[in-house]
Amino acid sequence: QVQVVESGGGLVQAGGSLRLSCAASGSTLTFRRLAMGWFRQAPGKEREFVAALDKSGRNSNVANVVEGRFTIAEENGRNTVFLQMNDLKPEDTAVYYCAARDNDYIEYKYWGQGTQVTVSS
Repeated sequence: QVQVVESGGGLVQAGGSLRLSCAASGSTLTFRRLAMGWFRQAPGKEREFVAALDKSGRNSNVANVVEGRFTIAEENGRNTVFLQMNDLKPEDTAVYYCAARDNDYIEYKYWGQGTQVTVSS
């Protein structure tokens, strides 16, 4: 069983920054790496991809809408990632979810409970 837990959401003014953290844990992960990513869902909208880090932890990609403002990287070793969000805009307001998968290029299998990010104008 794999558990995914996010932290770091909150309220920030437009132009400000927030850093989200995520850790995947479980007895089967002692010697195993997961690929991890961030998604978000705004009220009345579908969940959308934000950023991903591959299983090696060396390659990342972000959605066009946040490119240049958001960064994903490994935080404290394998199966932990952060999402650094700079120059936040009101349209970034959403519940942010961390997700993990056993390999690159497959569906994300493990999901966190989500953390609220609210950007005021």
